[in-house]
Amino acid sequence: MMQIRRRSLPTLAAIGVFLLAYALCAVQFPTMLSLRVAGDLLTDNACLGLLAVGMTVVVVSGGVDLSVGAVVAFTGVFLAIAIQHGVPAPLAFMLAIAVSTAFGGLIGAAIHLLKAPPFIVTLTAMFLARGACFLLTTESIPVHDPVYDRLAGFALALPGGGRLSLLAMVMLAGFGLGGLLLHATRFGASVFAVGGDRRSAELMGAPLGRTPVLVYAFSGLMAGLAGIVFSLYTQAGYSLATVGVELDAIAAVVIGGALLSGGAGGMLGSLFGVLIQGLILTYITFDGSL
Repeated sequence: MMQIRRRSLPTLAAIGVFLLAYALCAVQFPTMLSLRVAGDLLTDNACLGLLAVGMTVVVVSGGVDLSVGAVVAFTGVFLAIAIQHGVPAPLAFMLAIAVSTAFGGLIGAAIHLLKAPPFIVTLTAMFLARGACFLLTTESIPVHDPVYDRLAGFALALPGGGRLSLLAMVMLAGFGLGGLLLHATRFGASVFAVGGDRRSAELMGAPLGRTPVLVYAFSGLMAGLAGIVFSLYTQAGYSLATVGVELDAIAAVVIGGALLSGGAGGMLGSLFGVLIQGLILTYITFDGSL
């Protein structure tokens, strides 16, 4: 029981910091207590949140994924070009998810087979994905599609004029799915075991070859989904989009209580890590200056 409480302390600390910071912001700007601001906070950080879902699994396994920002940009460019050439949006979404998941799986396989540090492999993958963007286009491509308009505009009405957008709902669903995988499945147990002590995990019979492939494939899946969300949010594809967002995702995961050395972390903490970063930007917007 004491060990469980100790593991929960970083998550509880992240929640406490968020609530305290939100209360201080609300004292200065009372309108921040409205559900409209809360809904916008979730919507504006939906892309980062989905990246944090995948990054949480990667970091808990003892790895890091620097390619996710470039994958988001590639997904946006891919979708814009595909829809521009007449591919239906739902089919384009499925193709983008398939490509990003396969790309993540290849990263995991390279890390396992080459025994190479995840930092080096994912950095190489980042340049590869970003370079693929520039091969496709160097300009921003707007997306004009009725399906995009409907998905981007869909939202559930909240009291006080607030809106829970589809993008926010996708992010929350992503955290729910990630939480189930990480905390309630054999795969999640293997991730914690490999991240905590690889040698002990091997002696316990954990699938050391399959685990990194699945971990990075899941990160690629979330990056592809984040790319779709970002594409809906901006209604465009651009090769230089989301530069550096992988560092924001890592920061959110660490703020939420995960250890970069692996073996510790959780989805709830990562969610509040994302919200803390989003709250800082929201406060700057309300304040009107840096």
